[in-house]
Amino acid sequence: MKVQPADYTKLHWTERRKLREQYVVAQEGLCFHCGCDLAKPAPNRITSMAINWSLFPDGFLTYPVHLQHDHDTGMT
Repeated sequence: MKVQPADYTKLHWTERRKLREQYVVAQEGLCFHCGCDLAKPAPNRITSMAINWSLFPDGFLTYPVHLQHDHDTGMT
């Protein structure tokens, strides 16, 4: 499944949810960056030493259902 990129900042929360679900299917249920199973609880900085946490902004895991997007352009 190919997902059409969108400007995340301009989407209603219901559209964001639908887009996240499309990306989960396209990524076969795995995190794009680390390959973790998205159906399991989010990893944390202590137990997931294999993840390069410097690539993620502070508070990234505050909301575990996160859609990767460019903060400058808003595009997914």
